[in-house]
Amino acid sequence: MSGLTASMPRLDAEVLIIGSGAGGATTAALLAEAGIDVLIVEEGPWVDQGSVTPFSLEQMDQQYRAGGVTVALGLPSIAYTEGRCAGGGTEVNSGLYFRPPVDVIERWSAQHRIRDLDPDALSVIAAEIEQALTVSTVPGRTTPASEILRDGAAALGWQHNEIPRWMAYPPGGDAVTGKRQSMTRTFLPRAFAAGARMIVDCRVDRLHMAGGTGRSAAVTFADGSTGVITFRDVIVCGGAIQSPALLQRSGIHGYIGRTLAVHPTVKLSARFRDEVNVPDDVPVHQVKEFAPDLSFGGSASHPGLVALALTDHWKAFSKSVVQWRQIAIYYAAITSEGRGWVRAIPGLRDPLVTYRLSHRDRQLLRSGLARLTLLMLEADAEEVYPSFRGAPIVRNRADIASMQQAFAVSKASVMTVHLCSSVPMGELPGRSGADSFGRVHGTSNVFVNDASLLPTAPGVNPQATVMAIAIRNARHFISSRSTTDTRSTTDTRNIKGHHER
Repeated sequence: MSGLTASMPRLDAEVLIIGSGAGGATTAALLAEAGIDVLIVEEGPWVDQGSVTPFSLEQMDQQYRAGGVTVALGLPSIAYTEGRCAGGGTEVNSGLYFRPPVDVIERWSAQHRIRDLDPDALSVIAAEIEQALTVSTVPGRTTPASEILRDGAAALGWQHNEIPRWMAYPPGGDAVTGKRQSMTRTFLPRAFAAGARMIVDCRVDRLHMAGGTGRSAAVTFADGSTGVITFRDVIVCGGAIQSPALLQRSGIHGYIGRTLAVHPTVKLSARFRDEVNVPDDVPVHQVKEFAPDLSFGGSASHPGLVALALTDHWKAFSKSVVQWRQIAIYYAAITSEGRGWVRAIPGLRDPLVTYRLSHRDRQLLRSGLARLTLLMLEADAEEVYPSFRGAPIVRNRADIASMQQAFAVSKASVMTVHLCSSVPMGELPGRSGADSFGRVHGTSNVFVNDASLLPTAPGVNPQATVMAIAIRNARHFISSRSTTDTRSTTDTRNIKGHHER
């Protein structure tokens, strides 16, 4: 759906929510249901589920920022992905669900002085989320690519388990029949039903500040026209890259964008005797024997992504691409000690992102790739193709030693899909960008409520933790402010609402 036109009157809202992913959609639903006038602004388009094939190159073009290829500069550089559409990353990720880890929450509370961050209370919220998103394991058979992880781990005696997903399965369904319960199917419709409004294809360029108070947002629509949205409060939910960049463009600095944390991953492709590739799904089994430092899982294995994975040593690997139905892609992910920066550069549309891996991170990536290769062989892989330049084909255990000798992180295709911690919450001066409930330090009415707030990378898929903390913060926001409905009479043409779905 197109955004507002230049001829439209000035917009206003009691609360402006920037971004519609795991943080923004949950926040919008709770605030609207409390009677607050909510306007959601989303930079990307609304893409109906089912209109594009999951994990396809077409989806990357329509629902990801920069076609799915963005890089944090460093040695090595780390490729990362960001959803850029209504529903954000919940529309494009695997949907794997991990409750907020109790030990991580307790550590955050103590080390970052986060008030009232109670693991038990978050568990209660997590249960609400699980019901809203119909979180469950696969009712029938999982995919062959997923069973490879299970079987290889079992052969090695490594801890492994099936991870539940936010999917709705029909009676008698299996792994490939589930319907993703993303934000466009769950919390955004809830927000619309309660009266929230939403503009898509609309980028917030900057917030206009007066002292420490936000007054309005300067926006640009898809057709190049511009506008201004006024608000009482603004909640920034653009994700761990875009949220700090917007704050910086708005003259808000402090401890913003200095502590980006990710889960770096290295990958491999493995070829088996039988067909294992399911292009539009991902494995639901993961191996947690070495967690939280190191975890193994399966990636999307669309034919185009298989070809891309083999390009690291195309001369040696290219002949295998025609056998893509027998090939699946897997990853080793680490909980990184390294940190990155997000810097808004005047005159540039996108921020500069850098990341520095620690020595420990590099060693973990090396050992992780070797252990993952061993797991593939134990699951009867005929050939393994590690994703680094000049990698050898691995066919047996003896080849693993040669692979390790040839490996260097600087030659690897390191990437991540988990980004957080760029506006960490807490009450420690000089170590947090926002307070215990997301209000940006030094401001009176500017909040962040997304993955940026997590003080460190949690070691598991972070979206359940993001949603639980976002709901916690939204309820605190509601309790601390009047919920009087002061809905504007703004012209709502081209504003997506529940009545249009």
